[in-house]
Formats: sequence, structure tokens, C-alpha cells
Amino acid sequence: DSACKNRPLDLVFIIDSSRSVRPEEFEKVKIFLSEMIDTLDVGERTTRVAVLNYASTVKVEFPLRTYFDKASMKEAVSRIAPLSAGTMTGLAIQTAMDEVFTEEMGTRPATFNIPKVVIVVTDGRPQDQVQDVAASAQAAGIEIYAVGVDRADMQSLRIMASEPLDEHVFYVETYGVIEKLTSKFRETFCAANVCALGNHGCEQVCVSNGGSYLCDCYEGYALNPDKRTCSAVDMCAPGRHECDQICVGNNGSYVCECYEGYTLNPDKKTCSAMDTCAPGRHDCAQVCLSNEGSYSCGCFEGYTLNPDKKTCSAVDMCAPGRHDCEQVCVRDDLFYTCDCYQGYTLNPDKKTCSKAITSSLVTTEESCKCEAIAALQDSVTSRLEALSAK
Repeated sequence: DSACKNRPLDLVFIIDSSRSVRPEEFEKVKIFLSEMIDTLDVGERTTRVAVLNYASTVKVEFPLRTYFDKASMKEAVSRIAPLSAGTMTGLAIQTAMDEVFTEEMGTRPATFNIPKVVIVVTDGRPQDQVQDVAASAQAAGIEIYAVGVDRADMQSLRIMASEPLDEHVFYVETYGVIEKLTSKFRETFCAANVCALGNHGCEQVCVSNGGSYLCDCYEGYALNPDKRTCSAVDMCAPGRHECDQICVGNNGSYVCECYEGYTLNPDKKTCSAMDTCAPGRHDCAQVCLSNEGSYSCGCFEGYTLNPDKKTCSAVDMCAPGRHDCEQVCVRDDLFYTCDCYQGYTLNPDKKTCSKAITSSLVTTEESCKCEAIAALQDSVTSRLEALSAK
């Protein structure tokens, strides 16, 4: 069983329940359906099963979309009752095309490449035209198997079945032995899974291919020339990755990173320059200068960058060549002012000096003192002249 797993199918059973099929025989048909279901890999993503019951009318017992587990499916089969009338096989096949093999009813799209299969079980001759309907079904990609029991008309079976006929037409003498066909259909629908046998020799992945197999490798590995073993490929080789800046190999896969000053975008592939001068992102003492994803440090006026390229020191503003004073530079913290030597005065431009001019004018006080002295001198002279005359 582990080496044989039926291929996924969209499988429709069309069962004859006309009056010629006695009740106990119809029960045998239902047992056959249940045993067939047991042999199938039933599931939503594997084999889907539908059942049509027909006589002179057709009843869709359940379409392909209804059951995806064997237990529910077999329970539904056990409840099927015969219709007990004519044998309109052509109408049943047409109903399968119109009402079952549609995406709305659970048939998978053609792009999935899931085979569409019909198994018709009948014991009589169709009372309607089968040939044209069967041809239309086969032209639509439906594979038809015809199972005849007891009085079934072999010519009609061959008309409705797909080619090659010896693989699509089956006959049993009675409903009592119809169960023998279970193993036959199991072989028909079974795809040998060589990979499940465990002796394939593939190092990583075994892919079943009909009755044979092929070896494959996990993503990030390449198949070696021996077609069995695998080697890791350089996922960061040019053209093999989608990283904007830096590709970092990681055991057959890769991750993207960014240069310093860049950050990885949410797509995990491209990078964006980040503001390297944002608070907390740099170690400059005074000024941070952003530069294409990186940064450099600078200093305020009056400071100079230290050799560590981060911190700053105050400069001597009065050092030679750093000021424009003509005579004297007076430092004042980070700034300076100009002054002049004694005997010179600072010009309005606050930089150059001019020689000071001595004033010859005396003050009012000094003038008053002079007049008093002169008056005293005149008074003394007059008294001396008067004494001399006496």
C-alpha cells in the first residue's frame, strides 16, 4: 500500500437502478461502491467522488464538492435507494456533464490537470442514444469506464467506453461477483510510488515519475552530475539574489543587509539612508554633519576638532593670524576686542589706532587761578611802587 497511491481524480459513479436490478443486487452495487471508495485516496486535494443514480430519470445522490472523507461518503452511499424504472444511460452521462462536471459542483479547473473519470455500472441495454453523448463527454476530456453485469449489452458498453476498449470495458456474470472488479480498478488507478519503497538513492528529494523516479534538491541546492546527490549553491552569487546592497549566504539560502548608515526596508531587500545625525545615533561633542548615510563631526566657531575627530577644544582667538587688531588683541572667552598702545587711540573701525593729540587749552578753574595770581601780582607791584616814592 505504501508503494501504491492512486492519482488524484474527479471520479463520478453512474449506477443503474432500473427495475431489472433486483433490490438485493442493488445492495451488491452499493457494497462495490463502498469498497471502491476504500481503495481511493479520498480528499479535497486528492480524489473527489460523486454518485449519480439513474433509471428513466437521473438523480445526483451527491456531487464532487460534498464529501471529502471516506466515512461520510460511504454513509451517503448506504442511503441510496433504487429508482426502479427504465434505463436512460445516455441521459445519465449527459447529466454528469451538465450538472456534476462543473466547477460550481466541485470539479477542479482544467489548469489543475485532474483527470475526469466516469464509471458506468449497468445490467441492461440503454433505452436512449448513448453514442453521441459518450463521444461529446470524451471530447470534453472525460474518460469513461463501462461495467456490464449479467444481461448488459456488450455492444452498448463498447460504444460508450473510452479507448482502448480492453482497458475500459469490464464484464461480470452477476452482481454477486462485481466486487472482483475492485482490485482491477485499484490497479487501473494506482500509480506506483517508487519513492515510497525507500531504495531510490536520492540524497534529498525523490520525485515519483510514473513507474520510475527522479531526484531533486531542496531550495538553495543543485543536483550534482550523478543525478542523486546535492550541493549547496552560492545564493549570493551575482544574479542569484535580490539584495540592494549586501547579500549574506545562510546554508543554501540568504538574507539581505545594508551598508553602515543605511537601514533595511520592510521588503527585506532594499535599503534606505538613515539620518545618522539624529539624536542618539552619533557621538559628536558639538556638531554632526550628515554625509550620504554616514557622518562627520564639527565644532562651533571658536573651537577646533580634536584628533579623536569627535570632541572640540576652545581656540586662542588672539593667536597670531586669528585676529585683525592693528596693535593690541584682548581675549574675551571665545571672542576678542582690539585696543591701542599708550599715546594711541582706537579708530571707529574698532581695529586700527591713531596717535593721540595733546590739547593746549586750559580749564575754567585753571583760568580763574591765573587771573587771581595776576591780580595779586599787580597789587604787590603797586604797593612797592608807593613805598619807593615815599
